[in-house]
Amino acid sequence: MVDGESGSPRIGQLVRINRGREADQYAIIIDVLDETFVLLADGDKRKFDRPKRKNIHHVDLLDYISPEVERSMLETGRVTNGKLRFAISKFVNEELTDWKKGDSLYGER
Repeated sequence: MVDGESGSPRIGQLVRINRGREADQYAIIIDVLDETFVLLADGDKRKFDRPKRKNIHHVDLLDYISPEVERSMLETGRVTNGKLRFAISKFVNEELTDWKKGDSLYGER
């Protein structure tokens, strides 16, 4: 599922962290606190129960929303760490391969 319409963060959206100790790592938005901050988790170093509060200016919003994570968060308000890890690995294995072939990852078309 791709969200190319809006530049605002959404639950289930993948991001690439570009500032701080976790720079160049991927995470998933599990909550949008306000127009400036989001909560991120990756299911590995950052578990769902201890998400990272991050300024959206310090992450790259990727043009990919995990349907599994989005559905789970909307239905139960939670997501398993395994589902977060699965969504990130699925993205890295499938979407990044396509991106390397010339597609734009950040919605700039």
